[in-house]
Amino acid sequence: MATNSRILWVDDEIEMLRAHRIFLEQRGFDVLTATNGYDALEILGNEQVNIIFLDENMPGMSGLEALTKIKELHSDVPVVMVTKSEEENIMEQAIGSKIADYLIKPVNPNQLLLCVKKNIDSRRLINETQQNQYRSQFQQIAMQTSLCRTFDDWAALYQKLVYWELELQSVKTMDDIQQMQKSEANLGFAKFVRQNYLSWIANPDDAPLMSNRIMSRRILPMLDGGQKIVLIVIDNCRLDQWEVLRQRLAPEFNISTELYCSVLPTATQFARNAIFSGLMPSQIKKMYPQFWVDSDDENSQNQFENQLLGTFFERYRRRDISYGYYKVNDAESGNRIVSIFNRYKQNNLNAFVYNFVDMLSHARTDIKMVKELSMDEAAYRSLTLSWFEHSPLYEMIKMLGERHTKIVITTDHGAVKVKHPVKIIGDRQMTTNLRFKAGRNMTYNAKDVFEIRNPEDAQLPGNSLASSYVFATNYDYFIYPNNYNHFVSLYDETFQHGGISMEEMIIPLAILEAK
Repeated sequence: MATNSRILWVDDEIEMLRAHRIFLEQRGFDVLTATNGYDALEILGNEQVNIIFLDENMPGMSGLEALTKIKELHSDVPVVMVTKSEEENIMEQAIGSKIADYLIKPVNPNQLLLCVKKNIDSRRLINETQQNQYRSQFQQIAMQTSLCRTFDDWAALYQKLVYWELELQSVKTMDDIQQMQKSEANLGFAKFVRQNYLSWIANPDDAPLMSNRIMSRRILPMLDGGQKIVLIVIDNCRLDQWEVLRQRLAPEFNISTELYCSVLPTATQFARNAIFSGLMPSQIKKMYPQFWVDSDDENSQNQFENQLLGTFFERYRRRDISYGYYKVNDAESGNRIVSIFNRYKQNNLNAFVYNFVDMLSHARTDIKMVKELSMDEAAYRSLTLSWFEHSPLYEMIKMLGERHTKIVITTDHGAVKVKHPVKIIGDRQMTTNLRFKAGRNMTYNAKDVFEIRNPEDAQLPGNSLASSYVFATNYDYFIYPNNYNHFVSLYDETFQHGGISMEEMIIPLAILEAK
Protein backbone atom coordinates (compact mmCIF):
# COMPACT_ATOMS: atom_id res chain seq x y z
CA MET A 1 0.00 0.00 0.00
CA ALA A 2 1.37 3.42 -0.95
CA THR A 3 1.98 5.58 2.14
CA ASN A 4 0.85 9.19 2.56
CA SER A 5 -2.50 8.54 0.89
CA ARG A 6 -4.94 11.08 2.28
CA ILE A 7 -8.40 10.29 3.62
CA LEU A 8 -11.08 12.85 4.41
CA TRP A 9 -13.57 11.51 6.97
CA VAL A 10 -16.77 13.52 7.35
CA ASP A 11 -18.95 12.56 10.35
CA ASP A 12 -20.73 14.63 13.00
CA GLU A 13 -19.57 12.02 15.57
CA ILE A 14 -15.96 12.01 14.41
CA GLU A 15 -14.55 11.99 17.97
CA MET A 16 -16.18 8.63 18.56
CA LEU A 17 -14.18 7.24 15.63
CA ARG A 18 -10.74 8.07 17.08
CA ALA A 19 -9.70 4.41 17.31
CA HIS A 20 -10.50 3.91 13.64
CA ARG A 21 -8.45 6.99 12.70
CA ILE A 22 -5.46 5.73 14.69
CA PHE A 23 -5.77 2.32 13.02
CA LEU A 24 -5.56 3.93 9.57
CA GLU A 25 -2.77 6.35 10.54
CA GLN A 26 -0.68 3.43 11.81
CA ARG A 27 -0.90 1.96 8.33
CA GLY A 28 0.51 5.05 6.68
CA PHE A 29 -2.59 7.10 5.91
CA ASP A 30 -3.02 10.81 6.60
CA VAL A 31 -6.59 11.21 7.96
CA LEU A 32 -8.28 14.62 7.72
CA THR A 33 -11.60 15.09 9.51
CA ALA A 34 -14.70 17.27 9.31
CA THR A 35 -17.91 17.22 11.35
CA ASN A 36 -20.21 18.57 8.64
CA GLY A 37 -20.56 19.01 4.90
CA TYR A 38 -19.67 22.72 4.89
CA ASP A 39 -16.31 22.12 6.60
CA ALA A 40 -15.67 19.19 4.27
CA LEU A 41 -16.15 21.38 1.19
CA GLU A 42 -13.83 24.01 2.65
CA ILE A 43 -11.14 21.39 3.25
CA LEU A 44 -11.54 20.07 -0.29
CA GLY A 45 -11.04 23.61 -1.58
CA ASN A 46 -7.57 23.67 -0.02
CA GLU A 47 -6.40 20.06 0.22
CA GLN A 48 -5.92 17.10 -2.13
CA VAL A 49 -7.38 13.83 -0.88
CA ASN A 50 -7.47 10.31 -2.30
CA ILE A 51 -10.75 9.07 -0.82
CA ILE A 52 -13.67 10.45 1.23
CA PHE A 53 -15.70 8.67 3.91
CA LEU A 54 -19.01 10.52 4.16
CA ASP A 55 -21.65 10.05 6.86
CA GLU A 56 -25.13 9.97 5.37
CA ASN A 57 -27.00 11.31 8.42
CA MET A 58 -25.57 14.68 9.55
CA PRO A 59 -27.33 17.82 10.82
CA GLY A 60 -27.45 20.81 8.47
CA MET A 61 -26.21 19.62 5.12
CA SER A 62 -27.05 15.93 4.78
CA GLY A 63 -24.61 13.38 3.45
CA LEU A 64 -26.51 13.08 0.18
CA GLU A 65 -26.52 16.87 -0.29
CA ALA A 66 -22.79 17.01 0.48
CA LEU A 67 -22.22 14.13 -1.96
CA THR A 68 -23.82 16.11 -4.80
CA LYS A 69 -21.63 19.17 -4.14
CA ILE A 70 -18.48 17.07 -3.72
CA LYS A 71 -19.10 15.33 -7.06
CA GLU A 72 -19.57 18.71 -8.76
CA LEU A 73 -16.17 19.87 -7.54
CA HIS A 74 -14.19 16.62 -7.37
CA SER A 75 -15.82 14.03 -9.60
CA ASP A 76 -12.65 11.92 -9.72
CA VAL A 77 -12.33 11.38 -5.94
CA PRO A 78 -14.01 8.15 -4.73
CA VAL A 79 -16.67 8.75 -2.06
CA VAL A 80 -17.72 6.00 0.37
CA MET A 81 -21.12 6.54 1.98
CA VAL A 82 -21.25 5.49 5.64
CA THR A 83 -24.70 5.18 7.25
CA LYS A 84 -26.73 3.53 9.98
CA SER A 85 -29.69 3.27 7.62
CA GLU A 86 -30.38 0.29 5.37
CA GLU A 87 -33.32 1.94 3.65
CA GLU A 88 -33.41 1.02 -0.02
CA ASN A 89 -34.24 4.52 -1.30
CA ILE A 90 -31.19 6.02 0.44
CA MET A 91 -28.94 3.35 -1.05
CA GLU A 92 -30.42 3.96 -4.50
CA GLN A 93 -29.89 7.72 -4.24
CA ALA A 94 -26.29 7.23 -3.16
CA ILE A 95 -25.56 4.68 -5.89
CA GLY A 96 -27.25 6.93 -8.45
CA SER A 97 -24.86 9.68 -7.40
CA LYS A 98 -21.95 7.38 -8.31
CA ILE A 99 -20.56 6.54 -4.90
CA ALA A 100 -17.56 4.23 -4.90
CA ASP A 101 -18.78 2.09 -2.01
CA TYR A 102 -21.40 1.81 0.74
CA LEU A 103 -20.70 0.86 4.41
CA ILE A 104 -23.23 0.19 7.18
CA LYS A 105 -22.41 1.30 10.73
CA PRO A 106 -20.94 0.06 12.96
CA VAL A 107 -17.89 -0.28 10.73
CA ASN A 108 -14.92 -2.34 11.87
CA PRO A 109 -11.36 -1.18 11.08
CA ASN A 110 -10.62 -4.03 8.65
CA GLN A 111 -13.68 -3.09 6.58
CA LEU A 112 -12.26 0.41 6.29
CA LEU A 113 -8.84 -0.85 5.27
CA LEU A 114 -10.30 -3.18 2.63
CA CYS A 115 -12.45 -0.34 1.28
CA VAL A 116 -9.43 1.98 0.98
CA LYS A 117 -7.32 -0.69 -0.72
CA LYS A 118 -10.12 -1.48 -3.15
CA ASN A 119 -10.73 2.13 -4.13
CA ILE A 120 -7.33 3.81 -4.19
CA ASP A 121 -4.83 0.99 -4.49
CA SER A 122 -6.77 -1.59 -6.46
CA ARG A 123 -5.05 -0.90 -9.79
CA ARG A 124 -1.59 -1.59 -8.32
CA LEU A 125 -2.81 -4.70 -6.50
CA ILE A 126 -4.57 -5.99 -9.62
CA ASN A 127 -1.50 -5.33 -11.78
CA GLU A 128 0.77 -7.14 -9.34
CA THR A 129 -1.62 -10.09 -9.11
CA GLN A 130 -2.01 -10.25 -12.90
CA GLN A 131 1.75 -10.20 -13.42
CA ASN A 132 2.25 -12.98 -10.90
CA GLN A 133 -0.52 -15.06 -12.43
CA TYR A 134 0.87 -14.58 -15.95
CA ARG A 135 4.38 -15.51 -14.81
CA SER A 136 2.99 -18.72 -13.33
CA GLN A 137 1.16 -19.38 -16.65
CA PHE A 138 4.15 -18.53 -18.86
CA GLN A 139 5.68 -22.01 -18.91
CA GLN A 140 2.26 -23.63 -19.25
CA ILE A 141 1.51 -21.50 -22.33
CA ALA A 142 4.94 -22.32 -23.78
CA MET A 143 4.23 -26.02 -23.26
CA GLN A 144 0.75 -25.65 -24.78
CA THR A 145 2.34 -24.01 -27.85
CA SER A 146 4.62 -26.98 -28.40
CA LEU A 147 1.73 -29.45 -28.03
CA CYS A 148 -0.70 -27.85 -30.53
CA ARG A 149 -1.66 -30.43 -33.17
CA THR A 150 -5.06 -29.30 -34.48
CA PHE A 151 -6.73 -26.04 -35.44
CA ASP A 152 -8.82 -26.25 -32.27
CA ASP A 153 -5.60 -26.50 -30.24
CA TRP A 154 -4.26 -23.34 -31.87
CA ALA A 155 -7.59 -21.54 -31.43
CA ALA A 156 -7.61 -22.37 -27.71
CA LEU A 157 -4.02 -21.16 -27.38
CA TYR A 158 -4.75 -17.93 -29.23
CA GLN A 159 -7.80 -17.32 -27.06
CA LYS A 160 -5.61 -17.68 -23.97
CA LEU A 161 -2.98 -15.31 -25.40
CA VAL A 162 -5.67 -12.72 -26.18
CA TYR A 163 -7.05 -13.08 -22.64
CA TRP A 164 -3.64 -12.26 -21.17
CA GLU A 165 -3.04 -9.47 -23.65
CA LEU A 166 -6.23 -7.78 -22.46
CA GLU A 167 -5.49 -8.49 -18.80
CA LEU A 168 -1.98 -7.05 -19.05
CA GLN A 169 -2.65 -4.13 -21.39
CA SER A 170 -2.16 -1.58 -18.59
CA VAL A 171 1.07 -3.25 -17.38
CA LYS A 172 3.61 -1.88 -19.83
CA THR A 173 6.49 -3.76 -18.20
CA MET A 174 4.97 -7.02 -19.44
CA ASP A 175 4.53 -5.96 -23.09
CA ASP A 176 7.82 -7.37 -24.37
CA ILE A 177 7.38 -10.72 -22.62
CA GLN A 178 3.80 -11.15 -23.76
CA GLN A 179 4.56 -10.11 -27.35
CA MET A 180 7.56 -12.45 -27.46
CA GLN A 181 5.37 -15.37 -26.42
CA LYS A 182 2.75 -14.49 -29.02
CA SER A 183 5.45 -14.26 -31.69
CA GLU A 184 6.73 -17.73 -30.76
CA ALA A 185 3.20 -19.05 -31.02
CA ASN A 186 2.75 -17.39 -34.43
CA LEU A 187 5.90 -19.07 -35.73
CA GLY A 188 4.48 -22.42 -34.66
CA PHE A 189 1.08 -21.60 -36.16
CA ALA A 190 2.66 -20.65 -39.51
CA LYS A 191 4.45 -24.00 -39.59
CA PHE A 192 1.15 -25.73 -38.79
CA VAL A 193 -0.65 -23.93 -41.64
CA ARG A 194 2.15 -24.74 -44.10
CA GLN A 195 1.83 -28.43 -43.23
CA ASN A 196 -1.96 -28.65 -43.29
CA TYR A 197 -3.65 -25.96 -45.39
CA LEU A 198 -3.52 -27.73 -48.75
CA SER A 199 -4.76 -30.98 -47.22
CA TRP A 200 -7.73 -29.08 -45.72
CA ILE A 201 -8.62 -27.87 -49.22
CA ALA A 202 -8.23 -31.34 -50.71
CA ASN A 203 -10.20 -32.99 -47.87
CA PRO A 204 -12.73 -30.42 -46.64
CA ASP A 205 -14.46 -32.92 -44.33
CA ASP A 206 -11.23 -33.09 -42.32
CA ALA A 207 -10.76 -29.32 -42.29
CA PRO A 208 -11.75 -26.91 -39.53
CA LEU A 209 -14.73 -24.65 -40.09
CA MET A 210 -13.61 -22.19 -42.79
CA SER A 211 -15.02 -19.08 -44.44
CA ASN A 212 -16.73 -20.93 -47.29
CA ARG A 213 -18.80 -23.06 -44.88
CA ILE A 214 -20.14 -20.38 -42.57
CA MET A 215 -23.39 -20.07 -44.52
CA SER A 216 -24.04 -23.80 -44.93
CA ARG A 217 -22.84 -24.96 -41.49
CA ARG A 218 -24.03 -22.10 -39.25
CA ILE A 219 -26.52 -19.74 -40.93
CA LEU A 220 -28.65 -22.12 -43.00
CA PRO A 221 -29.44 -24.52 -40.11
CA MET A 222 -30.79 -21.61 -38.05
CA LEU A 223 -32.88 -20.42 -40.99
CA ASP A 224 -34.18 -23.96 -41.52
CA GLY A 225 -35.19 -23.95 -37.87
CA GLY A 226 -37.56 -21.08 -38.61
CA GLN A 227 -35.45 -18.34 -37.05
CA LYS A 228 -34.98 -14.91 -38.55
CA ILE A 229 -31.33 -13.95 -38.52
CA VAL A 230 -29.37 -10.73 -38.71
CA LEU A 231 -25.82 -11.45 -39.89
CA ILE A 232 -23.30 -8.71 -39.18
CA VAL A 233 -19.84 -8.91 -40.77
CA ILE A 234 -17.39 -6.42 -39.27
CA ASP A 235 -14.63 -6.27 -41.85
CA ASN A 236 -11.09 -6.89 -40.56
CA CYS A 237 -12.03 -7.42 -36.89
CA ARG A 238 -9.55 -9.43 -34.82
CA LEU A 239 -10.41 -11.60 -31.83
CA ASP A 240 -9.02 -9.06 -29.33
CA GLN A 241 -11.14 -6.31 -30.88
CA TRP A 242 -14.21 -8.53 -30.75
CA GLU A 243 -13.48 -9.29 -27.08
CA VAL A 244 -13.71 -5.61 -26.08
CA LEU A 245 -16.95 -5.30 -28.07
CA ARG A 246 -18.26 -8.51 -26.50
CA GLN A 247 -17.56 -7.19 -23.00
CA ARG A 248 -19.56 -4.08 -23.85
CA LEU A 249 -22.50 -6.19 -25.10
CA ALA A 250 -22.38 -8.86 -22.38
CA PRO A 251 -24.68 -7.08 -19.86
CA GLU A 252 -27.50 -7.06 -22.42
CA PHE A 253 -26.93 -10.29 -24.38
CA ASN A 254 -26.14 -13.95 -23.91
CA ILE A 255 -23.18 -14.43 -26.24
CA SER A 256 -21.57 -17.64 -27.47
CA THR A 257 -18.37 -17.29 -29.49
CA GLU A 258 -16.55 -19.89 -31.57
CA LEU A 259 -13.37 -19.46 -33.56
CA TYR A 260 -13.05 -20.48 -37.19
CA CYS A 261 -10.40 -20.31 -39.90
CA SER A 262 -10.25 -17.68 -42.62
CA VAL A 263 -9.34 -18.91 -46.07
CA LEU A 264 -6.14 -17.70 -47.70
CA PRO A 265 -5.44 -15.01 -48.64
CA THR A 266 -6.85 -13.34 -45.54
CA ALA A 267 -8.08 -10.46 -47.66
CA THR A 268 -11.54 -9.10 -48.35
CA GLN A 269 -11.94 -10.26 -51.95
CA PHE A 270 -11.15 -13.86 -51.08
CA ALA A 271 -12.42 -14.36 -47.52
CA ARG A 272 -15.61 -12.31 -47.56
CA ASN A 273 -16.68 -13.49 -51.00
CA ALA A 274 -16.15 -17.03 -49.68
CA ILE A 275 -18.47 -16.33 -46.74
CA PHE A 276 -21.39 -15.01 -48.78
CA SER A 277 -21.09 -17.41 -51.72
CA GLY A 278 -20.24 -20.54 -49.74
CA LEU A 279 -17.50 -21.20 -52.30
CA MET A 280 -13.73 -21.08 -52.48
CA PRO A 281 -12.27 -18.28 -54.63
CA SER A 282 -11.45 -20.40 -57.70
CA GLN A 283 -14.95 -21.90 -57.59
CA ILE A 284 -16.49 -18.44 -57.63
CA LYS A 285 -14.43 -17.46 -60.67
CA LYS A 286 -15.31 -20.66 -62.55
CA MET A 287 -19.01 -20.75 -61.70
CA TYR A 288 -19.77 -17.03 -61.65
CA PRO A 289 -17.05 -15.24 -63.63
CA GLN A 290 -19.26 -12.15 -63.87
CA PHE A 291 -18.97 -11.75 -60.09
CA TRP A 292 -15.19 -12.17 -59.81
CA VAL A 293 -13.00 -9.12 -60.35
CA ASP A 294 -9.36 -9.66 -61.34
CA SER A 295 -8.30 -6.33 -59.92
CA ASP A 296 -6.01 -5.04 -57.18
CA ASP A 297 -8.51 -2.32 -56.31
CA GLU A 298 -10.24 -3.22 -53.01
CA ASN A 299 -13.15 -0.91 -53.80
CA SER A 300 -14.16 -3.06 -56.79
CA GLN A 301 -13.36 -6.54 -55.48
CA ASN A 302 -16.48 -6.93 -53.33
CA GLN A 303 -19.15 -5.18 -55.35
CA PHE A 304 -21.06 -8.44 -56.03
CA GLU A 305 -21.56 -9.77 -52.50
CA ASN A 306 -25.32 -9.35 -52.74
CA GLN A 307 -25.41 -11.43 -55.92
CA LEU A 308 -23.07 -14.05 -54.44
CA LEU A 309 -25.38 -14.42 -51.45
CA GLY A 310 -28.20 -15.05 -53.90
CA THR A 311 -26.22 -17.77 -55.66
CA PHE A 312 -25.79 -19.57 -52.33
CA PHE A 313 -29.55 -19.90 -51.80
CA GLU A 314 -30.06 -20.88 -55.45
CA ARG A 315 -27.52 -23.72 -55.22
CA TYR A 316 -29.16 -24.97 -52.02
CA ARG A 317 -32.59 -24.68 -53.67
CA ARG A 318 -33.80 -22.32 -50.99
CA ARG A 319 -35.53 -19.67 -53.04
CA ASP A 320 -38.15 -19.51 -50.29
CA ILE A 321 -35.65 -17.71 -48.04
CA SER A 322 -35.96 -13.94 -48.38
CA TYR A 323 -32.83 -11.96 -47.68
CA GLY A 324 -31.38 -8.48 -47.77
CA TYR A 325 -27.77 -7.34 -48.11
CA TYR A 326 -26.50 -3.93 -46.97
CA LYS A 327 -23.02 -2.41 -46.91
CA VAL A 328 -22.31 0.34 -44.39
CA ASN A 329 -19.32 2.55 -45.15
CA ASP A 330 -20.10 5.55 -42.95
CA ALA A 331 -22.32 6.81 -40.11
CA GLU A 332 -24.80 8.36 -42.51
CA SER A 333 -25.62 5.07 -44.24
CA GLY A 334 -25.67 3.33 -40.84
CA ASN A 335 -28.17 5.82 -39.44
CA ARG A 336 -30.32 5.47 -42.55
CA ILE A 337 -30.51 1.69 -42.09
CA VAL A 338 -31.50 2.08 -38.43
CA SER A 339 -34.21 4.60 -39.31
CA ILE A 340 -35.88 2.35 -41.90
CA PHE A 341 -35.09 -1.04 -40.40
CA ASN A 342 -38.78 -1.96 -40.12
CA ARG A 343 -38.80 -2.34 -43.91
CA TYR A 344 -36.39 -5.26 -43.62
CA LYS A 345 -37.91 -7.17 -40.71
CA GLN A 346 -39.95 -9.47 -42.97
CA ASN A 347 -36.74 -10.97 -44.43
CA ASN A 348 -35.54 -14.34 -43.12
CA LEU A 349 -31.96 -13.09 -43.31
CA ASN A 350 -30.54 -9.58 -43.27
CA ALA A 351 -26.79 -9.38 -43.87
CA PHE A 352 -24.84 -6.22 -43.01
CA VAL A 353 -21.20 -5.45 -43.77
CA TYR A 354 -19.56 -2.74 -41.63
CA ASN A 355 -16.29 -1.42 -42.98
CA PHE A 356 -15.13 0.92 -40.20
CA VAL A 357 -12.48 -1.32 -38.61
CA ASP A 358 -10.91 -2.01 -42.00
CA MET A 359 -11.02 1.70 -42.81
CA LEU A 360 -9.33 2.38 -39.46
CA SER A 361 -6.46 0.02 -40.23
CA HIS A 362 -5.91 1.65 -43.65
CA ALA A 363 -6.22 5.16 -42.20
CA ARG A 364 -3.59 4.26 -39.61
CA THR A 365 -1.19 3.57 -42.48
CA ASP A 366 -2.07 6.67 -44.48
CA ILE A 367 -2.89 9.34 -41.86
CA LYS A 368 -0.29 10.33 -39.27
CA MET A 369 -2.85 11.53 -36.72
CA VAL A 370 -4.69 8.18 -36.75
CA LYS A 371 -1.37 6.39 -36.31
CA GLU A 372 -0.62 8.59 -33.29
CA LEU A 373 -4.03 7.74 -31.80
CA SER A 374 -3.43 4.00 -32.21
CA MET A 375 0.26 3.65 -31.47
CA ASP A 376 -0.07 0.21 -29.89
CA GLU A 377 -2.47 -2.72 -29.79
CA ALA A 378 -4.33 -1.43 -26.73
CA ALA A 379 -4.92 1.97 -28.35
CA TYR A 380 -6.10 0.26 -31.55
CA ARG A 381 -8.64 -1.71 -29.52
CA SER A 382 -9.68 1.43 -27.67
CA LEU A 383 -10.41 3.25 -30.95
CA THR A 384 -12.46 0.29 -32.13
CA LEU A 385 -14.51 0.31 -28.93
CA SER A 386 -14.98 4.08 -29.04
CA TRP A 387 -16.31 3.85 -32.60
CA PHE A 388 -18.63 0.99 -31.67
CA GLU A 389 -20.13 2.69 -28.61
CA HIS A 390 -21.11 5.73 -30.68
CA SER A 391 -22.00 3.92 -33.89
CA PRO A 392 -25.32 3.17 -35.58
CA LEU A 393 -24.24 -0.48 -35.40
CA TYR A 394 -24.47 -0.49 -31.59
CA GLU A 395 -27.82 1.27 -31.78
CA MET A 396 -29.09 -1.34 -34.23
CA ILE A 397 -27.85 -4.25 -32.09
CA LYS A 398 -29.66 -2.85 -29.04
CA MET A 399 -32.81 -2.39 -31.12
CA LEU A 400 -32.57 -5.99 -32.35
CA GLY A 401 -32.11 -7.14 -28.76
CA GLU A 402 -35.34 -5.43 -27.74
CA ARG A 403 -37.09 -7.38 -30.51
CA HIS A 404 -35.39 -10.64 -29.47
CA THR A 405 -33.93 -11.12 -32.94
CA LYS A 406 -31.10 -13.63 -33.19
CA ILE A 407 -27.86 -11.88 -34.19
CA VAL A 408 -24.75 -13.47 -35.69
CA ILE A 409 -21.61 -11.33 -35.64
CA THR A 410 -18.44 -12.35 -37.45
CA THR A 411 -15.64 -11.02 -39.61
CA ASP A 412 -13.86 -12.05 -42.79
CA HIS A 413 -10.29 -11.85 -41.47
CA GLY A 414 -8.11 -10.07 -38.94
CA ALA A 415 -4.94 -8.01 -39.21
CA VAL A 416 -1.43 -8.18 -37.81
CA LYS A 417 0.98 -5.42 -36.85
CA VAL A 418 3.92 -5.97 -39.20
CA LYS A 419 7.52 -5.43 -38.12
CA HIS A 420 9.89 -7.40 -40.36
CA PRO A 421 10.37 -6.42 -44.03
CA VAL A 422 11.02 -9.24 -46.50
CA LYS A 423 12.34 -8.47 -49.98
CA ILE A 424 10.47 -9.70 -53.04
CA ILE A 425 10.91 -8.99 -56.75
CA GLY A 426 8.26 -9.31 -59.44
CA ASP A 427 6.89 -7.74 -62.58
CA ARG A 428 4.31 -4.95 -62.79
CA GLN A 429 1.39 -7.40 -62.71
CA MET A 430 2.34 -8.70 -59.26
CA THR A 431 -0.33 -7.80 -56.66
CA THR A 432 0.38 -4.95 -54.26
CA ASN A 433 -0.83 -6.45 -50.96
CA LEU A 434 1.94 -6.43 -48.33
CA ARG A 435 1.08 -9.82 -46.80
CA PHE A 436 0.57 -11.90 -49.94
CA LYS A 437 1.65 -11.70 -53.54
CA ALA A 438 0.22 -13.29 -56.66
CA GLY A 439 2.13 -13.16 -59.92
CA ARG A 440 4.61 -14.71 -62.28
CA ASN A 441 8.39 -14.91 -62.10
CA MET A 442 8.53 -13.72 -58.47
CA THR A 443 11.88 -13.85 -56.71
CA TYR A 444 12.01 -14.32 -52.93
CA ASN A 445 13.63 -16.40 -50.21
CA ALA A 446 11.46 -19.54 -49.96
CA LYS A 447 12.29 -19.88 -46.26
CA ASP A 448 10.54 -16.57 -45.56
CA VAL A 449 7.18 -17.46 -47.11
CA PHE A 450 4.47 -20.06 -47.61
CA GLU A 451 4.42 -20.62 -51.35
CA ILE A 452 1.67 -22.17 -53.45
CA ARG A 453 3.04 -22.82 -56.93
CA ASN A 454 -0.19 -24.31 -58.27
CA PRO A 455 -3.09 -22.00 -57.25
CA GLU A 456 -5.71 -24.68 -57.88
CA ASP A 457 -4.21 -26.76 -55.04
CA ALA A 458 -5.56 -24.06 -52.71
CA GLN A 459 -8.64 -23.38 -54.85
CA LEU A 460 -7.26 -19.96 -55.72
CA PRO A 461 -7.85 -18.36 -59.11
CA GLY A 462 -4.88 -18.45 -61.42
CA ASN A 463 -4.35 -16.80 -64.78
CA SER A 464 -1.57 -15.65 -67.03
CA LEU A 465 -0.77 -12.88 -64.54
CA ALA A 466 -0.98 -14.95 -61.34
CA SER A 467 0.59 -18.37 -61.71
CA SER A 468 1.63 -18.67 -58.06
CA TYR A 469 0.94 -17.19 -54.61
CA VAL A 470 3.25 -16.46 -51.69
CA PHE A 471 2.17 -15.55 -48.16
CA ALA A 472 4.03 -13.68 -45.43
CA THR A 473 3.98 -15.26 -41.98
CA ASN A 474 4.29 -14.04 -38.39
CA TYR A 475 5.05 -10.26 -38.49
CA ASP A 476 6.73 -10.16 -41.93
CA TYR A 477 5.65 -7.97 -44.83
CA PHE A 478 6.78 -7.80 -48.45
CA ILE A 479 8.89 -4.87 -49.67
CA TYR A 480 10.34 -4.16 -53.11
CA PRO A 481 14.13 -3.60 -53.14
CA ASN A 482 13.62 -0.30 -54.96
CA ASN A 483 13.14 2.56 -52.48
CA TYR A 484 13.46 -0.02 -49.71
CA ASN A 485 14.03 2.40 -46.83
CA HIS A 486 11.17 4.64 -47.93
CA PHE A 487 8.66 1.78 -47.92
CA VAL A 488 9.95 0.42 -44.62
CA SER A 489 9.45 3.81 -42.95
CA LEU A 490 5.96 3.97 -44.47
CA TYR A 491 4.69 0.49 -43.58
CA ASP A 492 6.65 -0.68 -40.55
CA GLU A 493 4.34 -1.29 -37.55
CA THR A 494 1.17 -0.82 -39.59
CA PHE A 495 -1.75 -3.26 -39.44
CA GLN A 496 -1.90 -5.44 -42.55
CA HIS A 497 -3.80 -8.54 -43.65
CA GLY A 498 -3.61 -11.18 -46.35
CA GLY A 499 -1.04 -13.50 -44.83
CA ILE A 500 -0.67 -16.19 -42.19
CA SER A 501 -0.90 -15.39 -38.49
CA MET A 502 -3.25 -16.22 -35.65
CA GLU A 503 -4.51 -12.63 -35.73
CA GLU A 504 -5.48 -12.90 -39.41
CA MET A 505 -6.71 -16.49 -39.64
CA ILE A 506 -8.26 -17.40 -36.26
CA ILE A 507 -11.37 -15.27 -36.17
CA PRO A 508 -14.62 -15.08 -34.17
CA LEU A 509 -18.17 -16.02 -34.99
CA ALA A 510 -20.61 -15.05 -32.23
CA ILE A 511 -24.32 -15.67 -31.67
CA LEU A 512 -26.18 -13.08 -29.59
CA GLU A 513 -29.56 -13.43 -27.93
CA ALA A 514 -31.07 -10.78 -25.67
CA LYS A 515 -31.21 -11.56 -21.96
